[in-house]
Amino acid sequence: MQLSFDLGDPRQPRGHAIVYARTGGVGGGIVATYVVVLPIQFSIGKYLPPILSGQVPLEGLADPAAMSVVPIPPMLEDIPALSALRQLAERRGDDLCDLGTIFLSDDGQRMAYAAEACQAYGQVYGEFRQRWPAVEVEEERGATPLDDLNVEDVMAEVLPERDRLGELARLIGQARYAVDGNDARLLGDVTASMGRITKTLPEKYRADQLVRAAVRPDAAGARLAELYLQRAYKLLEEDYAAIPPIEREIQAARESLGGE
Repeated sequence: MQLSFDLGDPRQPRGHAIVYARTGGVGGGIVATYVVVLPIQFSIGKYLPPILSGQVPLEGLADPAAMSVVPIPPMLEDIPALSALRQLAERRGDDLCDLGTIFLSDDGQRMAYAAEACQAYGQVYGEFRQRWPAVEVEEERGATPLDDLNVEDVMAEVLPERDRLGELARLIGQARYAVDGNDARLLGDVTASMGRITKTLPEKYRADQLVRAAVRPDAAGARLAELYLQRAYKLLEEDYAAIPPIEREIQAARESLGGE
């Protein structure tokens, strides 16, 4: 089937067209449908009830690998006047395509011609698309394969800051338990978990310094970690007046450790 473009350019079809035909015989008129090249590929065949799939030659449309082109409605419908179609196409920016003169005897032929018109328009559009510049598909930078995702990393990213600080406080307790029990393996695991959280927190919380204090093998480290955590919560609550006294205690604690 050869389409004739009344409106639009067959070398650059728009991807949507009003397709019409003149019916031959006594009392002939105008019939039409709307053809759309869908931007997302799918097989229309799986959506058709058996009664339609058995009557309409949809081989091309039913191919999942083929470009998705659909007629809406799925058969050629009677139209009062061609002038109204032309005006619609002009106002909407549609292609307007002429199928020529056809002879209809039943609804099955209306469906068949609509499907053929769909394939013909899809072919024209496909030839146009083949002339497009090739698009290089790149993997998103920094994308992590699903199998390599770490649940703790994901949770650290999505938790609110208050919950992250709460988790950090819990891990500090575990770290001190590992330090007191000389459990190097537990301390290593806890330190890694704290690191996942600290890298997601703003620098204002000094989370790195908090972790270094939490894993110190002395009581002064536990006190310093507690002070850093108190300071972080005051920042979160925007209780800025309470921060200077804590800062002074932090400074005194660090000086007692030799300025560390």
